[in-house]
Amino acid sequence: MATLKKKLDANRLNLKDEVVSINRVTKVVKGGKNMSFAALVVIGDPAEGVVGYGSGKAKEVPQAIRKGIEAAKKNLFKINLTDTTIPHQVLGHFGAGSVMLKPAPEGTGIIAGKTVRAVMTSAGVQNVLTKSLGSANPHNVIKATFDALIQLRNKAEVAALRGKSVDEL
Repeated sequence: MATLKKKLDANRLNLKDEVVSINRVTKVVKGGKNMSFAALVVIGDPAEGVVGYGSGKAKEVPQAIRKGIEAAKKNLFKINLTDTTIPHQVLGHFGAGSVMLKPAPEGTGIIAGKTVRAVMTSAGVQNVLTKSLGSANPHNVIKATFDALIQLRNKAEVAALRGKSVDEL
């Protein structure tokens, strides 16, 4: 889904990072094997409802994580939230992975797998039910989760789309 997003300034946000997965990658060359590490990182400001993800590759794990954080800062999204949960149920797709997000009442917590939980905590969502369908690959799951989060609309946006006031909905 192609949505127009404005650039968010990463410097003015209080960003927290979380490493989702670290993968050891080996490339076989004539002289032997070249080892490197790929890190998948999620960053976000829970207070602002801003979240992003990035991937970095390097010969050492800390450099791969640092590169992932830099990539994530260039890929930040503002999420529509209602208090501590999401406004409505949504299904996000990417490749063979799908992620369902469902609003939950206060006190439920984040019911999610490791990958989706990292995104939800970074976005500042405190109560949500999730189900990962299809691919369990962390890259596909994260991209499907972001696809779902981008589809979220608040009441004001829906009212504007329908040409009505918020009270009429």
